[in-house]
Amino acid sequence: MNTAEWILVVILSITLLMFLILGIVLIVRLIDLSKEVKKVVIEGQDIAKNTNGIVSNVKGMTSIGGTMEMFVDKYITPKLKEKIKERKKDDGRKTEE
Repeated sequence: MNTAEWILVVILSITLLMFLILGIVLIVRLIDLSKEVKKVVIEGQDIAKNTNGIVSNVKGMTSIGGTMEMFVDKYITPKLKEKIKERKKDDGRKTEE
């Protein structure tokens, strides 16, 4: 081989070595980046779940149906349970007589 051919082979070998090293570094960086992106996605999903819960709570508190449901659960249901217990006691007394 000529001197010129040897120079070209050396230049191409060095260039190939540089591209291989840069490629390996780039792949390692991309793997690290993908791990960070995965963490961000998981955090985003957690935030979305919490937001959906908050929205449903606010929706339940601001809508007529939610307000009525809360009112019935808090005030009317306990009174009805008391009346049902009283009627059961009264029915028990009437059957004993």
